[in-house]
This record gives sequence, structure tokens and C-alpha cells, in this order.
Amino acid sequence: MEKGSLSSKYMDRTNPMDKHMEVMINRYGMVAAPAAPQMFGNAGREHMEKYGTKPEHFAKIAWKNHKHSTNNPYSQFQDEYSLEQVINSRKVVGKSLTDFQPVMSFENGAGAAVLASEAFVRKHHLENQAVEIVAQEMVTDLASTFEENSCIKMVGYDMSQSAAKKCYEAAGLKPSDVDVVELHDCFSANELITYEALGLCPEGKAGEMIDRGDNTYGGKFVVNPSGGLISKGHPLGATGLAQCAELCWQLRGQADRRQVPGAKVALQHNIGLGGAVVVTLYRLGFPQEASSKIGTVPTSSFDGLDGFKAYPVFKEIEKRLQEFYGRQGKKADCTLSMSDGDILDLMTGKLNPQTAFFKGKLKITGNMGIAMKLQNLQIAPGKAKL
Repeated sequence: MEKGSLSSKYMDRTNPMDKHMEVMINRYGMVAAPAAPQMFGNAGREHMEKYGTKPEHFAKIAWKNHKHSTNNPYSQFQDEYSLEQVINSRKVVGKSLTDFQPVMSFENGAGAAVLASEAFVRKHHLENQAVEIVAQEMVTDLASTFEENSCIKMVGYDMSQSAAKKCYEAAGLKPSDVDVVELHDCFSANELITYEALGLCPEGKAGEMIDRGDNTYGGKFVVNPSGGLISKGHPLGATGLAQCAELCWQLRGQADRRQVPGAKVALQHNIGLGGAVVVTLYRLGFPQEASSKIGTVPTSSFDGLDGFKAYPVFKEIEKRLQEFYGRQGKKADCTLSMSDGDILDLMTGKLNPQTAFFKGKLKITGNMGIAMKLQNLQIAPGKAKL
């Protein structure tokens, strides 16, 4: 695959992006730079102007996806960045995109899926791992894509919304039934816009969804647990099957450190401008046959606990538990470490456990499933009510 941004190759015919570029030029003009960052960057700019979305919301998406990718052995980029690093990195276009927010490169890759009939699955006793395609819809560019000089619509909002609505209707499901999502985050702006198109939050409310943490572990949905295109990688033709593979692993409980606990319904979104989108819903084909497997959530590496004020307290608890279970050789199921003030904020509902975890305020070792129950102790847990 050639290095760098994608470019036009066939000059003897009309460019399939001709009308899309016209929409962007009419709205914001064009500069001497690759077209794709301008198109999605301007879609993000329009969202900021229309709904008050802030650059930090786009940065939080990239930060989240890079965080997720550290738990994916198939991810091309496994470096973790702080939110400040993402925000302060070089601007790519306008105010909405920085270096860490678009796909960092296009790369070679491959994906494969085995499509089998129910009869084949039963004949070969594959019920315990069979994933069912509950519904799948493809929608191409609509007239509305070009009618309003909207960069949000130009990059596929209406296509995605239409395909998602058809998919939910065909499956008899609602957005609130979805547990895990893999969507086309070629740029953080597109992930944000797609939250709304897929019905994961009301139109114009993606920023609030991000601030609540409803796009990652501990929130309503986990979006791009693989790290997404931004960090897992974007091998173009293989991207759709990479999304499919990730969601199959999640539904089977085979996603290891990035496992979404209790994932039962998975949603896939893939898009290409010029233009088509495919939305797919998955679930286990024979849930009663699937082997029960306890899921875990990602852990974060750290050097030690002794720098925290609460360390002596937790160390004493660990010591007493070891003394109590000493004859059986057992240790504490789960060890948590936080500052005194953060513990108070957590227990009074002022601090979301997921937010604390990803900001490094909450350090966890041991059984992550027990740690996940912390959110049930909050007075006002931050979850979406869709």
C-alpha cells in the first residue's frame, strides 16, 4: 500500500468525491492539504458551531481509543497518551483535529470470517461459538447528503442514520439494547458524529455522552474496544472484517483484557465516502450453548502504590486478609488504591469510577469484575438513560 494520504488515481473520469468536495468548498472553502482531514475536520467544525461541542470532546475520543488499544495484541499502535498530549499535539486542520485524532496511517492487513448456515453449525457442533448476524443494512449517498451544504451530512450522517434505523427495525432491537460497538473512526470527529447517527445519544448531545463516559468501560456503551481505526489500524479493505472479528470475540467472551462484561448485542458501522455505509447487528446464535466465561475490563500498568495517601490503609487491609486466609494461601480478591479525597468523591457520586480509572486516580489489581461493582455503590452513577 502506498504511503501517505489517499489520492485520486483516475483522471479520465469524474471523481466520485466531486459533489462531496463541492459541499465542503461552498461551506468552508478548501486549502492546499489532503482532502480527507479537511472534510472530517470541517464536519467537526460544523458540529462545534451548531451544538457547542468543544475541541476537548474530539480529543477525549482519541485518548479513549489509544487507551483501549493498549489491551489489543492485534493493534498497530499500542502506545498510551495522556489527554493533555492529545490536546496539545500539532493541529491537523482547524480546531477540531490534532495529530493523534485521525487514522495515524494506512497499512497492510488482512481479515477473514467464516459464514455458515445453521445446519452447518449444528452438524459440526459449533453452537458454543456461533455468532448470528441479526440484521445488516447498506445505504448509499442520499439526496440530503448534498442539498444543505452540510459537512456533517456530506461525510455520511444521513446514510449512517438511515442504515441504523433499518437495522434496529429488522432486528427488533433499540439502541439501548447495544452493549459494544465498533464504528468507523477514521477521524475522532466522525466517531463523535456517528454516536448521534447510530442513536447512541440524541442529536447534538454527543459531547455530553463523552463527558459522562458513556462511550467506554463503566458507561452505557463501550465504543471501539479494539482501539478503532485511530489506533488499532485501518487496512482499508480489511477494516470491516477486523471490526467483525472484534465483535465476535466480545460476544464469545474471548476478548481477554478488553472484554466488555456481559456483552450480548454488538453493533458494527463501516463507511466509505462516495459513498456507502453498512450497519450490522450481532448476537450469539445459541446463547444457551455458549460456554460461560467471566469477562474482564482493561487494567492499566503502573509502577507502584506507595505514592498514594491511602496506601497504608489498603496495605493493612491486604495484610489482615492474608492473615485471615493464610492457611488456605488466599489473598485479597481485589485491591484498590485512591487518594482520600477521591475516595470521598467516588462514594458520594461526584466521581465516576470509569473516569477515575482512566485518569489514573484509581489503581486496581486483582479481580476486575468485583471492581466494576463500585459503580453500584454510587449515589448518582453516571449512566446514559436512552
